[in-house]
Amino acid sequence: MTMSNAIPARFRGKLGCAVFGFSLAAAAGGAALAQSSLPNACPVDGCEVKIASVSKAGNELAVTFEANFMPDLSKNHIHIWWGETYTVEQVSNNAEPTYGVKQGDWHPTDDFPAYTTQSAASLSVRNGARTLCVTAADRNHDILNAKVYHCMDVGDHL
Repeated sequence: MTMSNAIPARFRGKLGCAVFGFSLAAAAGGAALAQSSLPNACPVDGCEVKIASVSKAGNELAVTFEANFMPDLSKNHIHIWWGETYTVEQVSNNAEPTYGVKQGDWHPTDDFPAYTTQSAASLSVRNGARTLCVTAADRNHDILNAKVYHCMDVGDHL
């Protein structure tokens, strides 16, 4: 995947995925922000989410997210998927009309900050994949920005 040179370095992460350099602690001037104080509306720079940590949780993975918005399934929320299986453009209801690609499978969630893999993000359907990815989506399950997503190699937890 080619990333635009217009994306600042802080938005680029491992595996060629765009990430954001947002930290809840930094945003609060060193003090942790209470989850409840985060609005669901996207800030001017857009909604951003990343995987902060992953650990084994029985037959699944326990994932901790960081975001600059409070996910809500009926509004802006999180799409999580296996990166080797689908591109960010495919994990969206507008995959075909907007991006011209076949729609893939993802799990929509508003579990925040703690999430356990399930459904299309379950270990049971990863088919050898080891890269877990997340992006922000709207109430129609359209991704908000195909250039802003985060992926993490979770191979050490499989």
